[in-house]
Amino acid sequence: MFDFIRKHTKVTMGFLFLLIVPSFLLLGMNRNNQGNESSATVAKVDGQKITQAQWDQAHMREVERLRPSMPSIDPKLLDSPEARYATLERLVRDRVLFAASNKFGLGVSDQRLARELMQNADIASLRNPDGSLDKVRYNQLLAAQGLSPEMFEANVRADLSSRQVLAGVAGSGFASTATANVALGAYFEKRDIQVAMFSTPAYSAKLTATDADLEQFYKANEALFQAPEQADIEYLLLDVATIEKGLNVSDADLRAYYDQNALRMSGTEERRASHILINAPKSAPAAEREAAKAKATEILAQLKKSPDQFAELARKNSQDTGSAAAGGDLDFFSRGAMVKPFEDAAFAMKKGEISDVVESDFGYHIIRLTDIKAPKIRSFEEMKPEILADVKKQQAQTRFSEVAESFTNSVYEQSDSLKPIAERLKLDIRTATGLTRTARPGATGALANTKLLNAIFSPDAIEKKRNTAAIDVGSSQLVSARITRYAPAHTQSLAEVKDNVRQRWLAQRGAETARKDGADKLAAWKAAPASATLPAAVVVSRSDLQQLAPQVVDAALRADATSLPIFVGVDMGAQGYAIVKVNKMEQRDPPTAAIAAQERNQYAQWWTSAESLAYYNVLKERLNTQILVAKPVSIQANAR
Repeated sequence: MFDFIRKHTKVTMGFLFLLIVPSFLLLGMNRNNQGNESSATVAKVDGQKITQAQWDQAHMREVERLRPSMPSIDPKLLDSPEARYATLERLVRDRVLFAASNKFGLGVSDQRLARELMQNADIASLRNPDGSLDKVRYNQLLAAQGLSPEMFEANVRADLSSRQVLAGVAGSGFASTATANVALGAYFEKRDIQVAMFSTPAYSAKLTATDADLEQFYKANEALFQAPEQADIEYLLLDVATIEKGLNVSDADLRAYYDQNALRMSGTEERRASHILINAPKSAPAAEREAAKAKATEILAQLKKSPDQFAELARKNSQDTGSAAAGGDLDFFSRGAMVKPFEDAAFAMKKGEISDVVESDFGYHIIRLTDIKAPKIRSFEEMKPEILADVKKQQAQTRFSEVAESFTNSVYEQSDSLKPIAERLKLDIRTATGLTRTARPGATGALANTKLLNAIFSPDAIEKKRNTAAIDVGSSQLVSARITRYAPAHTQSLAEVKDNVRQRWLAQRGAETARKDGADKLAAWKAAPASATLPAAVVVSRSDLQQLAPQVVDAALRADATSLPIFVGVDMGAQGYAIVKVNKMEQRDPPTAAIAAQERNQYAQWWTSAESLAYYNVLKERLNTQILVAKPVSIQANAR
């Protein structure tokens, strides 16, 4: 319902900014404070510096975090000046909240930390069946992020402490119904308008660029025509699949594997049993469970005297309504189908045996095993293709672990060529051309890996033509590359980019002409309103733009309502110019009670977010926070 919220709305920007979960505090604060003293300072918080290196590392982590969830996004968008500046703002925000939490003495108890860790889905997935944490997998998960358990838990504590800084403001936000209704009434207001568009393409189509015009534009804007540095490379990929292709497995090995695994690979054993259940849930009082156990023991005593009465006793005594009528028969089942105590007992019995009393969470069982259905053992020849695939996969994984160290050492020790390593390990030398520091749109695999691209464009690789180190690109894959041709960043010649220069010149001059014509028309129509030539009127609001540009509707709604009708000019930048005639103001249709309540709730959230943002700005000021990097021009323009 609130899709009318636009990026240029300052309150909404603040609201969205405050909703961003701190993504850098957990990974960066402890690790980046050292080793960056020589890096340029880009911001300061409470006397503590944030360096260029810390900013770069934080942004790299953010890109690596976002790329898997948005595989089709243009990498340039993730590394744009706007995206990088947003990273810096979040980094500053985390530091401000962290410093404030220290000053306020906001701590986190061990119990609170434990609850937070238990709510983490990744950590929850590492729990054993008995609820305990698999510490080996836990350490592996953290090691993949370059963290020890102590570092990770310290960072979680810091994050929880920082959240408390704004929690008091966010938890106490309040907006009265009267205030909300006034604000929402203004926000949802409608206006009857007419719009004359002076679009850039229409003016560009009438222009012709001379060679002199193009040369002048090219010289004045050479920065627009920079070609990024590029590299052609050759590289080696060591992975399990490559090793698997080169493996030869003997029939003797396959036969040995068959002898050990034929039963497992042939299928699953099934068993058929009947049971008598005396209900006694685990949550039942102890006395009730003891009584149930005593009754089951009594029935078992009868069965020991007359085993053939099992079906009859089950019909009379079993409290399992699904099987009692059938004499307790449960039909065939395999492992995993029954609760564990029942399963363990049933699969330990011989056909025809009756168990002792078996306790489970449901109560007490007496089990009779009535049949065993063993899987048909397939012949070696039938299973040979499956066995070959299994054995190759296992041997390749073992071989990869052995070869990985040799690969890593060799690309370093023989850093002037990949050929010897390729010959020794029987790897294909692959090639790629036109690589840049950011992955191409649609790139996958190793050539989309940021760590590999950074290594390729490192000074060692560029200037000394050395192999890169062995880079772990995930999924048991190691890659080393070397540059075969390198082209530094350079300004392309006018001949190379002439078509691009022409398009840019036409767009710029078309927009200039549209703005001038629009401004002239605005002055003339204000002086003589009757001379205005305008299309039919439409009614717009923030929730219904009528397919008009947001800045046009925004200008219409901001126009002084005390002097209607009124003409307003809208500079639309590269899109041209618009003249808006605001004829009259219209009230919105009264919302239903449910929608009105929802809107008031949304307004209260906006109000709370605005208060939180104001409090955060006070904290920034008190902590002498400075961002020493200029804000990108596009962000400044959107903030206006």
